[in-house]
Order: sequence, then C-alpha cells, then structure tokens
Amino acid sequence: MKYPAARNNALVPGFVLVLLALFAASLVLVPQQARAFEPEAKVAYHADFADPRRFSAMLTSINNMVTHYEREFIEADVRIVFMSHGIRFIADDDLEGTPFEADEELLEERERLQSRLRTLANTYGVQLELCDITRGDIGLPEEDLMDGVDIELVPSGVVRLTELQNDEGFAYLKIE
Repeated sequence: MKYPAARNNALVPGFVLVLLALFAASLVLVPQQARAFEPEAKVAYHADFADPRRFSAMLTSINNMVTHYEREFIEADVRIVFMSHGIRFIADDDLEGTPFEADEELLEERERLQSRLRTLANTYGVQLELCDITRGDIGLPEEDLMDGVDIELVPSGVVRLTELQNDEGFAYLKIE
C-alpha cells in the first residue's frame, strides 16, 4: 500500500526531533561515561622532608594503599610530588654543599629506600614528580636522579599539588 506523499513528509519533523533528542542525551551522558574510565582512587603524596624514617613510613603507607586497591580490583592513580628536601630520596648524588646534603642516616638507608620506591613505581605504577625549581636551584643535572624509574619534572611542586587537588580531583596526603 502506498501512502500519500503528504503523510510521509509529516513524519520527517518528528523523526528529526527524535534524533535531536538522542544527540542531546548523548552529550549529557558522554562525560559520565568518560568518568567511568578514570581511576576510582587518585592520591597525591607530598614529599618535602629530609627524614629517612618518615620517607620509609610514606613508602609503607603507599604500599599498603596500592596493594589494598589491587586486591579489591580498584584502579588507582598514586603520585609522589617531591620538592625541597624530598629531592634527597630520588637523587643518586649526595647533594654536597646544598641545603639538601645527604647525612649519615640517609647514606645508610638510601639504597633500600630507593629499591622500595622503584618497586612501587615499576610494579604498581606510582608516578614520581619532581619540582624543577628545587632541582634547578641546586644545579642538579637530570642524569643524577635515581635510575630505573621515570621521574617527571614539573615546573613547581606546590603548583603541581594544587593542580592535582583542584583540577584533577586527587586526595592530598602528607606523612607526618
């Protein structure tokens, strides 16, 4: 059976409205779907201290967190932002003559601490970010940073922590 042309043309505006409604709904839903692929847990640790025991406690905290998330099948994005005295833990150089010079306690513990840090970075994807202001102020060449891990230089450590918290939704942790 053939329908008159006028009747077919009457369906077109309704069909167009349905398509426009579906398109508008997809625009609203896409950000929701995109968020579904983001990590459920996003945590930024602040490392600006000199104490190796405190750094060890931070590494233990991070290890506990990432192993918990792994057991629970929760995607996590964990960052450590190093600045100021925190540079001591990711430098292979003793930083002699700088305010961050390695003391006896650090020299005794550095290899063990760096090994633990490498494991967190290479096994669990913990990302290391270093304040380039700190590095530049003491003239530390990039090649004197610890081997075996990727260390991203960020223009400013405090600005980076602010961006992670405000713009990217990271929780902020600092071990005392």
